This record gives sequence, structure tokens and C-alpha cells, in this order.
Amino acid sequence: MYGMVNKAVQQLICKDYGEDTWQRIRAKAGVDVEVFMSNESYPDEVTYRLVAAASEELNLPAADILRAFGEHWVLHTALDGYGGLMRAGGNSLPEFLENLPNFHTRVAMIFPKLEPPRFACSDVTPHSLHLHYHTHRPGLEPFVEGLLTGLGKMFNVPVRVELLESRGCGADHDVFALSWHAA
Repeated sequence: MYGMVNKAVQQLICKDYGEDTWQRIRAKAGVDVEVFMSNESYPDEVTYRLVAAASEELNLPAADILRAFGEHWVLHTALDGYGGLMRAGGNSLPEFLENLPNFHTRVAMIFPKLEPPRFACSDVTPHSLHLHYHTHRPGLEPFVEGLLTGLGKMFNVPVRVELLESRGCGADHDVFALSWHAA
């Protein structure tokens, strides 16, 4: 994963728990990187270790940390760093979600080593859809849930997210059911 991911984990931890807590988490994770370079690629294992160490240090399930991180990613990291790109993704939650494949294509031009997930929508209605999430990275379903909740907040539309199918339970990809009410 790119350094911007680990940098965002650091920002979330420091914002909510302080710099000392971040230093303990970094040490527990065995991560000796003091400053993550946003455009540099790091092994995925670094991020997984940081989340596991945060879970242990904060006495919170890793899924809760991943959800909070997903929401933080949308509302802070993505909007602050890539606001124009985020706004170009659509004028509503469903439009943005249906444009996710194009969004990741544009992001991949900025980050050539990026291995982004693939998304597709099905069962689209005016107030719901199914989002198909394909990735080679295991265990990130709660992160996606947080991303989706954050997108709902970004568009000022409370969204309900339910995991319908999971790779962890034998499916070939994850499927999320999303529903919302008009704002």
C-alpha cells in the first residue's frame, strides 16, 4: 500500500488518541518508519501490523478500527488531499458509487504501483444498490463499510450498509447492500 494509507492511520490515531499512543502502536507493530512518504509503496503487511497493534493498544476490535479508518479516509484524507478528484466522482452517493471504476482508473494514473480494488454496482434502485468489492487483500470488509459510511456523510445522506456475501465465508468477492433515504 502507498504511504498515504499508513500516514492516514497515523493521523487518525494521533487525532483521536494522541502522539504517545501512536508511538506505542508503531513500536508494538515493529514499524521503524518514522515518516511515511505518501507516494512511496510499502508492503501491505505494514498496514496490517499497525491495525493489529492499534487493536491491542486501544483494546478495540480491529474491525472497529478499520471502520473508523474508512470513514476518516473519506472525510479527511481523500477530501483534503484529492477533493477535486472526489467531487468529480459524482454529485450523489449512487452516482459516485457507480463511477468508482472510473475513479480508481484516475487514481492509478497518479500512483502507478497502485493495486486498487475493483467495484461494480448491481440491483440499483432510487434508494439502494448492491456494491461488489473485488480485492486480493483479505479482511478489509470493515474498512469498506467505513468508506461507505463516510461517503454517505460526504453526500449528507445517512446510509445503511450490510455485508451480504463475504470472501471470508467462501464467496469469490464481497457484496454490500446499501440503502439510503433522500436528503
